[in-house]
Amino acid sequence: MLYIKYDKCAADVIRELGYPDRKTLAGWYKTYLETGELFNRYSRRPKYSLEQKKAAVEHYLKHGCNLSRSVKALGYPSRETLRLWCNELVPGRHKRRTGGIRLARDQKKEAVLELCTRTGTAIEVAKKYGVIRETLYNWRKELLPGGGDAAMADKADKRLPDESDMLLAKIEELKRQIKKLELEKDILEGTVEILKKDPGVDPKNLTNKEKTDLVDALKNKHPVKELLACLGLARSSYFYHRKIMQLPDKYEGLRCRIIELFEENNKRYGYRRIHALLAREGIRVSEKVVRRIMMECSLITVFRRKRKYNAYRGEKAPELLIFH
Repeated sequence: MLYIKYDKCAADVIRELGYPDRKTLAGWYKTYLETGELFNRYSRRPKYSLEQKKAAVEHYLKHGCNLSRSVKALGYPSRETLRLWCNELVPGRHKRRTGGIRLARDQKKEAVLELCTRTGTAIEVAKKYGVIRETLYNWRKELLPGGGDAAMADKADKRLPDESDMLLAKIEELKRQIKKLELEKDILEGTVEILKKDPGVDPKNLTNKEKTDLVDALKNKHPVKELLACLGLARSSYFYHRKIMQLPDKYEGLRCRIIELFEENNKRYGYRRIHALLAREGIRVSEKVVRRIMMECSLITVFRRKRKYNAYRGEKAPELLIFH
């Protein structure tokens, strides 16, 4: 209309409106002169004809009112489309599903609790209660706030404000307990398999170095903070031992020489004699270091302890008097 009002001046129309370009504006004007309308209006051609609709509905009514059977036999349309055609052409004849398993509210709460704390699939939980998977999630939306549409959420909040909070709190508590038990189980298994300890040992009685080894082995599965808290190991001690473990062994050469001397003397020399042999070779080191290295390498001498002489042979048993 502005194009006609401004005597077909495209520049004034574009300056005022900011659109369109000159070519598009001229095309709109040409269409207006030919049809009397500003734009051509197109109506979408229906995908299925009326005869096809009637044939599909007739097949549905004659073959047991089964949507899936009719769609499979005819090859068209979808189940939802066929349901709409039935409501349009033969209202009231469409079969509606009724019935189903009805559970009490306590049973629903139990099912929702098991759904939220499950270790398997939701289908297994649904089979246990004789319902489908979607029904379980509908119950969860009904009982727990924040699920479903706003009306359902408001309705659930009005009906079960206390029950839903208690249910959520119970679910979170069960999750924390499960996580804690899994952590303790992995620590006990690691104590036996990694550190080669007895099955009955208490992990809190381990040395800080052993606890550090255990944390390093399990840190990919559990957070380090939770592992330290469960083992009773300070964070500073953990990083101290990690730093010590990463340093090179300054007694590596001495360790090899002590093992050689121990083997050369038929595994009979203790740490004092080994220390004396090292001193003869000019290796100056403390006896405590030698003893610690031998303990770490399990270099234990095997000898028979002498028994001191003792003339005591025990008390003489009293003689029994026998009367005839």
